[in-house]
Amino acid sequence: MLPLILREISFRKGHTTIMLCGLISVTALMTAYLSTESAAERETKRVARDLGFNLRILPKQTDMDLYWFQGFSNQTMPEATVERLANYQGVFMTYNHLMASLRQKITMGGGDVILVGVAPTITSPDKKKRPMGFTIKSRTLHLGYQVGQRLGLKSGDTLQLSGHDFKIEKVMVEYGTEEDVYVYGTLKDVQGIAGKPGQINEIKAIDCLCLTADQDPISILRKELEKILPEARVIQDRVQADARARQRQMVQRKFEFLSPFLMVCGAIWVAVLSALNVRERRSEIGIWRALGKGGGFIAGLVIGKAMIIGFFAGFIGFWVGNSMALEVGPSIFQITAKAIKTEWSYLVWSLILTPLLAAAASFIPAMLAVTQDPAETLRES
Repeated sequence: MLPLILREISFRKGHTTIMLCGLISVTALMTAYLSTESAAERETKRVARDLGFNLRILPKQTDMDLYWFQGFSNQTMPEATVERLANYQGVFMTYNHLMASLRQKITMGGGDVILVGVAPTITSPDKKKRPMGFTIKSRTLHLGYQVGQRLGLKSGDTLQLSGHDFKIEKVMVEYGTEEDVYVYGTLKDVQGIAGKPGQINEIKAIDCLCLTADQDPISILRKELEKILPEARVIQDRVQADARARQRQMVQRKFEFLSPFLMVCGAIWVAVLSALNVRERRSEIGIWRALGKGGGFIAGLVIGKAMIIGFFAGFIGFWVGNSMALEVGPSIFQITAKAIKTEWSYLVWSLILTPLLAAAASFIPAMLAVTQDPAETLRES
């Protein structure tokens, strides 16, 4: 059968080329799409992450009226609380990027500022996520824009707090938010200034549920936190969390739609070409049937040709699609451009799925060929 299929491919070069090009196009588009889709997902996660923390975990006894008025809790909890939360089995399924902080109002340069001590971000150990925020060195401060303007300080200057000299590492740009009157330092330094060693009054985090407001993620988050830290409470920035969830879900829905759409288009293309091929070979098929060849033999000719063409299309399509992704992807997904690379697993799947797709698409035309009456076919010819 194989020599007959190869002769058929060689004899009908135009039909073979059209079918090959169609399958190459589908495979290339799928490869390029999947490669860039991975980048799109990473890009979406990174952009959504950079929106900032959307969860705040506070001591349960916090006066919430006062919290919203002054911007920080009037209660504290042990610094070890964040470690308990991070070490709880399965916590990173709901909370991630945990950052302990201590906020305190102090007077500086004739005005009030919010002194914020931050600890390094704790992330999921198995996912190797990059920590959020900026790194602060010991005995250094990052001044909000308004504080820097008020004090007339710039990077490299020295500021004295609680009898200790602190180097101004950076004066931040104007954000147009309350952060313009923040002064950031390390958690340990701020604890010393505030006279609250080993204490924090807030843990910032990002929820990993990616559920919209109508799906009520805050109930899930509070139920989980009650099991881990009954002495704490969680509040959510619903607008920010909802925006993150809708963006992530939109990308997922796009992927779920386009993937089968491309495959269906390729299947229709192969099915139409296979049907035309069967029609062109009616006389040949009639002769084979008259010579006693069974339905399996006839179907094998049609499906076998599609699978052989599909194998070569899978190989070529992978290289075309991969080249497209490597060439175009970095200009589209600039944040995660370096993460776009050749996915060799896609080559394996291309060599498996493209022949199977071609075979499935040519199944109905093959059955039509099998059911042809050889007498009727030969009389027509």
